Amino acid sequence: MVVKVFVVDDSAIVRQALAHMLAGNAEVELVGSAPNPLLAVDAIRRTAPDVLLLDIEMPGMDGLTFLRQIMSTHPIPTVICSTLSTEGSRVALEALAAGAISVMAKPKLGLKQYLDDSRRDMIQILKTAARAKPRTRLAAPDAGAARALQSRTPVLSSVHAFAMNKPVVVGSSTGGTQALELVLTSLPADAPGIAITQHMPEKFTAMYAQRLNGLCAMQVREAKDGDRLERGLALIAPGGLHMQLRKASGQYYVHVMDGPPVNRHKPSVDVLFKSAAEVAGRDALGIIMTGMGDDGARGMKVMHDGGARTIAQNEETCVVFGMPKEAIKLQAVDDILPLEHIAQAILQFDSRA
Repeated sequence: MVVKVFVVDDSAIVRQALAHMLAGNAEVELVGSAPNPLLAVDAIRRTAPDVLLLDIEMPGMDGLTFLRQIMSTHPIPTVICSTLSTEGSRVALEALAAGAISVMAKPKLGLKQYLDDSRRDMIQILKTAARAKPRTRLAAPDAGAARALQSRTPVLSSVHAFAMNKPVVVGSSTGGTQALELVLTSLPADAPGIAITQHMPEKFTAMYAQRLNGLCAMQVREAKDGDRLERGLALIAPGGLHMQLRKASGQYYVHVMDGPPVNRHKPSVDVLFKSAAEVAGRDALGIIMTGMGDDGARGMKVMHDGGARTIAQNEETCVVFGMPKEAIKLQAVDDILPLEHIAQAILQFDSRA
């Protein structure tokens, strides 16, 4: 199957560079391009692309507004290709929440060289996106509902919290930003501590955590080395760094460090899961969610074989059933659950003796 791609970007240089990059490729075909969404609508209807490659900041109609319209009427797998300035990253996060499959960085300078260097990765992302099942924004409590939940739910004292905490480790990739939002906004303020590795670019994780913190009853923040994993707190691995779980004096901490990519990712889910198996054993819960590739599958197998409980998101609710599928193949999974049941599974695990 040849993946048909349509590009919407106001830069003629970008459109030409992408056309050159994809020319002659047997797997991905550029079927059209447009400088803005208003001019793209009719052409998209005519060409029926499998994937949109969409810029964010454009004249006439911005990419985020266009994406929301598409996802509400005729969802098409969409990859955001945008400059990742601070503001651009914030808007790109909104695009992921609105249903975009993935985000790629686009430098302001050295574009041609960047596209040449990232050709293999971009083609793989476009092929994966074509197989994805785009979802509109998932229903979840708003910030007001989260604050109300927090006010109704007593948070345990810190001493009690550390004594009872059984760590939850979560790994996700493509489609994970939406999936994590649904899970975390469904948890109460005193839910068990959660360490999360979500494949994201370096500039995204702090803003993503900040955004979730405003929606959730739990506290959510980007992890720093030495942060204690306590009840009511979710820590997200920083983009560009690995995160491990550590234990000392009966308490769990995270170790954030640099290092080579693992399974082509940094942070890597395998790094987090294998460390959880080592320090928490059967006291841990591992959850692998939507994402392409196999990162996390082997780490989950180590957790499973060490007595931890392990859960995979089911195919029907995954945007990309890659990482969970690979974990299931390795017989590393105890339960396969729809996304909407994962928060309850976390609470049930936490309540067991």
